[in-house]
Amino acid sequence: MARRSHPGCHDLLSQDRRSNWEISNSSSATTEAVPDQVCCQNGSPGRRARTSCPGRSTRATVTRGGAGLIPAESPSRSAPGAFVVVDWGSSSFRGWMMAADGAALAESRGGEGMLHCAGNGDGGFAPVLRDHLARLGAPEGAPVLICGMAGARQGWAEAPYIRTPTRLDALHEGAIRIDTPGDIRILPGIAQAHADRPDVMRGEETQLLGVTEPDFSGLVCIPGTHSKWVGIEDGRIVEFSTYMTGELFSTIAEHSILAHAVEAAGAAPTDSQPFQEGLSTALAEPTALTVSLFRLRAAQLLGFEQRADGAARLSGLLIGTELADARRRHGPLRSVRLIAAGALGRLYEAALVGQGLDVTTVDAEQASRRGLAKAALAIWRARAAT
Repeated sequence: MARRSHPGCHDLLSQDRRSNWEISNSSSATTEAVPDQVCCQNGSPGRRARTSCPGRSTRATVTRGGAGLIPAESPSRSAPGAFVVVDWGSSSFRGWMMAADGAALAESRGGEGMLHCAGNGDGGFAPVLRDHLARLGAPEGAPVLICGMAGARQGWAEAPYIRTPTRLDALHEGAIRIDTPGDIRILPGIAQAHADRPDVMRGEETQLLGVTEPDFSGLVCIPGTHSKWVGIEDGRIVEFSTYMTGELFSTIAEHSILAHAVEAAGAAPTDSQPFQEGLSTALAEPTALTVSLFRLRAAQLLGFEQRADGAARLSGLLIGTELADARRRHGPLRSVRLIAAGALGRLYEAALVGQGLDVTTVDAEQASRRGLAKAALAIWRARAAT
């Protein structure tokens, strides 16, 4: 039985580099389609729902259109105690101005991701940030907290990884400060520094902070180009695994012999027979993935299946293989907290529910914003107290 909670305002994916698989499996009603806009947080386009704490259910409603766009010279420019948080990915920039109590006031987004800015040092990142701060109407001197690929080795400044096990609510303690006028900081990533199972994350840790309570114990799944499965005990990340599911889908669908067997059409319905069959096949025989992949092509050549079914079956095979390994690593699965959005999130939710799991779905973008706000308040409240 699934508990569905969609507390976010935007139907966006969490990962920085969205594959064609993710794009085709995400809602078209997102503010990603209107880059370089400033949006009122309570009226932005995309999926809307009543705010919900993680683990509590709501009935989501959908609002489409451009209502809520506000000009750069918003009166929020004078908001006392305001601060800015930024999710700076490889190919995208998403920034929010927050009130002193952590409520979102406005947002600005664009395509100036880390890859766009890299190579110019401070000369690439600082001007982009200044432009977005102006669009947000941020007060002069407002502090800024950033997560994501801006803190990578190729980013603005490297924010070193914190090693597991580590408490999520101590994430802010690893933030670095940029050597530039003003108080601009970047949150660290997290590393699993074990020779037999090395792994890293950068950006997802902030989402995890946003959707977990200090004493949370459980399993969290974050689908995307590189999906994450994270084990948390009493608010501490103890282990995690990354699956290249989304990237494999794109590579196979675009650059392999199966490109002729997969249409880049819309997302597969969660009750699609090819998707469900692919899922069942992979869960039953996860070690036979390469055999199952070629059979997808053979079935079409021999007339057993249509090309229109290829993407759904491929999605089922890859997601099923991921779930099978997660089940092997974490033992019998009973419940999962899912950080996702759009049709990709619905596919994962359907797959997990189909395995009898209790699933709590939390919107990916709100997870990032909430995590950033929690870390920012921890930093600047501590500073104010000293």
